[in-house]
Amino acid sequence: MRKLSVFLILVLALPIFLFGCNSSKDDEISHYSIVGSYDENLHALTCEQTLVYQNKSDNALSEIKFFLYANSFNEGNKVVSTSSQDKAYPNGESFGNIEIKKAMSEGKDTNFSLNEEKSILTVSLDAEIFPDEEVEIYLSYIVNLANINHRLGYGNNTINFGNFYPIVCVYENGFVENEFASNGDPFYSDIANYDVEISYDAKYTFVSSGNVVKETSENGKKTTCINGEKLRDFCFVLSEKFEVISQEINGVKVNYYYYDDPNAEEYLELSCLVIDEFSTMFGEYPYDVVNVVKINFCFGGMEYPNLVYISDAIIDAETYRYVIVHELAHQWWYSLVGNNEFQEAWLDESLTEYSTALFFEKHSEFGLKYEDIILGAENTYRMFVDVYESVNGEVGESMNRSLKEFATEPEYVNCVYTKGVLMYDSLRKTLGDKKFFKCLSEYFDAYCYKNAKGEDLIDSFSKTAKINLESFFDAFLSGEVILDN
Repeated sequence: MRKLSVFLILVLALPIFLFGCNSSKDDEISHYSIVGSYDENLHALTCEQTLVYQNKSDNALSEIKFFLYANSFNEGNKVVSTSSQDKAYPNGESFGNIEIKKAMSEGKDTNFSLNEEKSILTVSLDAEIFPDEEVEIYLSYIVNLANINHRLGYGNNTINFGNFYPIVCVYENGFVENEFASNGDPFYSDIANYDVEISYDAKYTFVSSGNVVKETSENGKKTTCINGEKLRDFCFVLSEKFEVISQEINGVKVNYYYYDDPNAEEYLELSCLVIDEFSTMFGEYPYDVVNVVKINFCFGGMEYPNLVYISDAIIDAETYRYVIVHELAHQWWYSLVGNNEFQEAWLDESLTEYSTALFFEKHSEFGLKYEDIILGAENTYRMFVDVYESVNGEVGESMNRSLKEFATEPEYVNCVYTKGVLMYDSLRKTLGDKKFFKCLSEYFDAYCYKNAKGEDLIDSFSKTAKINLESFFDAFLSGEVILDN
């Protein structure tokens, strides 16, 4: 019999200028400059990218490694689970990739290579760089889009450019080389500064991470220049169909980009309330703008700095509201407090999902109540375990697994999202509201603009609560916690 105080079934997934949480200890961070031009006939984005990389490690480096998410859309790489195939491919299976044309180190041509999966690009440096030194790396490449309703790809309503560019791998005694995965988000990156210039056909509306600083039009083409300071990554979307409405809340401009949406005003109001509520609950949202963007997407939503995807496949208003709140919560948990989503998906997703429940506890006028979310989670998780045990004889209940270790999408969702909500609900009951909410704000303050690991969260919560919580978390994460029927 299973025991836990423990959510609701998830609807999936969810990011920019600065003033709120504490700056990182060292403001010398890497800087991306990207100039791209989109050809709608070829469905291809041609780019030149310069990265000024700051070596913050303790080691001399002779090469730099980049994660190439765009190659997960190659034939043979699976970015879509079997259950999502029909939603992902509106016109039949389609493939895309990124072609690296040239690499330079400090202005000199240099060697580059890809691993077997084509997920990691390795660029040789002209000379070693030592700790606290920097190097300039130039790349030219073409991103060929698949016809797919996904983070990256073109559909019938929007053209999505999530994770389109080579992003430098995080260095931890060596560069962290994540793999592609159909479950979850296989991303891990450091905060960096961005200057981006994108050219595209003038018929499109453009929305992105960062702040638009200039826009020009000439000969049927538009060019938009964007600056972003201290961003986890960068994303943009194009569409001929976008309408936009805007509202300001506490100095933050909230934009809702949409099409065919009679509830647009309500969703904008909801988005403003989310930014306001979480700024009070966790720590001030430190950017000037956030864009909530309706797109063609096979999952519920996805998070980027200043910008969140909301799927146009969601047909009921209650689910749509839930996804907006979840994805905007990711502005705090992942966009600002980063982590390795491939190795520790629970770290941002469990807290984001529980944050969603916390919002509806304050705002039940939107049709969802905290108590119902928790009860729904308990019932959903029990059902998941019962079904898996009856079919397989056993079920893996560990939360602390890499994405590749979850056998199915339901297993990933229930262990990371559903069980995660139950874990935080149980912790809140154990600590009491005062200590629990102080733990959240102290954790955010300590790791804003940084990357955290699970042990960091546990240590931060333990110090703030003045209780050793390692055993509590381990019981949930390892799968030892039992739920009463």
